Amino acid sequence: MNRLTYIGARLIKTVLITIAVVLLSFFLVRLAPGDTATVMAGQAGFADEAFMKSLRAEYGLDQPLPVQLWKYLSAVAQGDLGSSFVRRQPVVDVILERLPNTLLLNAFALLVAIAGGVAMGMMAARRPGSATDAAMTVLSMLFYAMPQFWLGMMAMLVFSVWLGWLPPFGLETMGADYTGLTRIGDIAVHMILPGVTLALYFMASYARLTRTAMIEVADQDFVKTARAKGISEGQVARRHILRNALVPLITFAGLQSAILVGGSVLVENVFSWPGVGTLAYEAVTTRDNPLLLGIFIVTAVLVSLFNLATDIAYSIADPRVELGR
Repeated sequence: MNRLTYIGARLIKTVLITIAVVLLSFFLVRLAPGDTATVMAGQAGFADEAFMKSLRAEYGLDQPLPVQLWKYLSAVAQGDLGSSFVRRQPVVDVILERLPNTLLLNAFALLVAIAGGVAMGMMAARRPGSATDAAMTVLSMLFYAMPQFWLGMMAMLVFSVWLGWLPPFGLETMGADYTGLTRIGDIAVHMILPGVTLALYFMASYARLTRTAMIEVADQDFVKTARAKGISEGQVARRHILRNALVPLITFAGLQSAILVGGSVLVENVFSWPGVGTLAYEAVTTRDNPLLLGIFIVTAVLVSLFNLATDIAYSIADPRVELGR
């Protein structure tokens, strides 16, 4: 299949998936007990019938469900995700304000996970069954088994409270008003704890996948030929074994990047990282339905685009793979 045709077909599928996500999310949110008016009345400290009725009328919650759905779908089709009930701002503006922070954190976590996982996998695959292999296996399983929120709190306790090496929370130092390279460095330091916490879970998967792939590739004929030519073991591992073992990692990295976009809610909340994850939590607790639905839609589109980019990258890395098959 022609690459341009494939991309066009996938974009059409992305639109259909987004519509399905909108419909499913809309009904799931409406099925949850309570509504925004109830939450806001509770925050105001009183909830008489007239006040509740005026709130529901203001936000259109008193209209029949099909009418609400039709109005929402019509607005989304025009690129309007509505306005946040709580923040009184367009949902698109609120999400776009937080999205770069989430993408930055996820990109850093993905790089750490890939680099650390591949290094651990290479160390384990050099001598299968050795003490190093066993140590890497135990370490990767430990990273995989530990809950991220617990790991984040322990990291904060050790490196922020006890040692004082790293800031415990936030995107940057409050009130510092840094600019230029100083601000970039400040953000980078704040990103270490949440980024590494988010990366360790996925690092374990990369380590196990790299180890398995390298052991399988090491038995191939071209690797035996390279060794027979007198090429050093280090070059064989880097140029022949690792290079071919990385092909399945591309697909896995694409899947992980998609999961990271929507799966960093716990870590962002533990470290008070101002991203889409904390925004989603706030939307749930305040029953800010338009904001929550907007986050679902943006996340679904990003996941679809990440998967499309993964398929294309996989076909470039391995020309034997044809798109659409």
